[in-house]
Amino acid sequence: MHVAGGGLVINEEGELLMIFRRGAWDLPKGHLDKGETIEECAVREVQEETGLKSVELGPFLTTTYHSYEQGTHHIMKESHWFLMKSNRAEQLVPQTDEDIEKIEWVKEEQLGQYMPQAYPSIRDVVNRHIAD
Repeated sequence: MHVAGGGLVINEEGELLMIFRRGAWDLPKGHLDKGETIEECAVREVQEETGLKSVELGPFLTTTYHSYEQGTHHIMKESHWFLMKSNRAEQLVPQTDEDIEKIEWVKEEQLGQYMPQAYPSIRDVVNRHIAD
């Protein structure tokens, strides 16, 4: 099982940070490195994938599970999600070597336009946040 950490990042205007990767809207996340905590992993991945420098770790949101194919291997991924805060004024820089094409701040009322093109596990994380 692959373990990952990720973030649902919100700015001071309440907008959510969404990334567009491999044809779908996603949230920044990535694999846990040896020796780091899941919280450190989540913040590092958000910073690497979005270019954000000041990322404030908030409360744990949820854990999601999904599987994917990598060559001939079937891989199960466990992702731990945290609410995070950042500043809208910071420059967003998509990590292109992770196939990230776009990064956008999305108003809550616009999420309906993004969710049909998001992975089911990402919809779960966003819905968990909105329900709180």
